[in-house]
Amino acid sequence: MAKVPLPDRGQPLDVTYLYQIANAVNDLSDSISTATYNYTSVDTRTVGRQDLKNNNAKFYGGYVDVVTDETVFANTTKPWSINFASDFKYVPIVTATPVNTGTSTIGNDVTVTITSVTTNAVNGIIRYNSSGNVSTSVNIVAIGLPA
Repeated sequence: MAKVPLPDRGQPLDVTYLYQIANAVNDLSDSISTATYNYTSVDTRTVGRQDLKNNNAKFYGGYVDVVTDETVFANTTKPWSINFASDFKYVPIVTATPVNTGTSTIGNDVTVTITSVTTNAVNGIIRYNSSGNVSTSVNIVAIGLPA
């Protein structure tokens, strides 16, 4: 952090000097905040637990429509995949949630499984436990370290 030069007695204060003071105070504030609510913990398989300031963690949320107004049969699966907008440094922690985007109750009787996660994508399958016409999607949330 840069030090702000002390003014001479009687020196008029100008915008540049006030800017330097404000900038130094902001740098100081950024460096000393240790409140626990400003941190995110990410436990990755590659490097273990990482405690990061919230602004240093990467969060990604997305969805994919798996089927739209389509007939499915019980005990069948459909693959799905989502590419992250940008890469994570390590494989992130990902959760996937099924969403019934139609009006049929068949979309309520599904199971979502994540089959693989990389630094730039997540892949999985959705299993239909009932037969009928359905519309479903999968929502994901990924948390990790930015590349």
